[in-house]
This record gives sequence, C-alpha cells and structure tokens, in this order.
Amino acid sequence: MEALDTLKAEVKDLLVTNLMLPMTAAEIGDDTPLFGPGGPGLDSVDALQLVVALDKRYGLKIPDAEAARGILANVETIAAAVAARAEAT
Repeated sequence: MEALDTLKAEVKDLLVTNLMLPMTAAEIGDDTPLFGPGGPGLDSVDALQLVVALDKRYGLKIPDAEAARGILANVETIAAAVAARAEAT
C-alpha cells in the first residue's frame, strides 16, 4: 500500500510539472476527475502530453483512445496502470 501511495504522489508531481498546472500536487485528489469540471480540467493536448510523460517515466504504453479514457481518468487509475505494468515486467 505504501508503494502505491508513493506512486500516486509521483503521478501528481508528474501532472503538475509536465502539464504546468496552476495548482500543487497536494491539491489533486486521488479520485478527482482529471478531465472536465471538478478537477484540473485537462484537455486533449494535456492528455497527449501525459501519455508521452507516462511512457517516458514508467514505460507505460497506452494503446488507444479507449484505453486512455480509462487509464487517465484520475490519479488512482493512472497509478493502478503503472503498478500493473511494473508487475508484468
């Protein structure tokens, strides 16, 4: 569980740093929607930047838009995908 909490913190830092969000990592909840109202309000350009950053940092490949919608929903889903990829290797 501690490793997953660390991973979530890293993902939040990656979001703030790579997407230049006008908020701190601490302001992003684990289950806060990343796209649409109620969260940082990411758009399609942010999604592309995030996919590239996750691949570069964790080797996480997101094969298509359908998978991206599920994986990039919130910090919790991103961390779960990264953890699953790490377990598979």
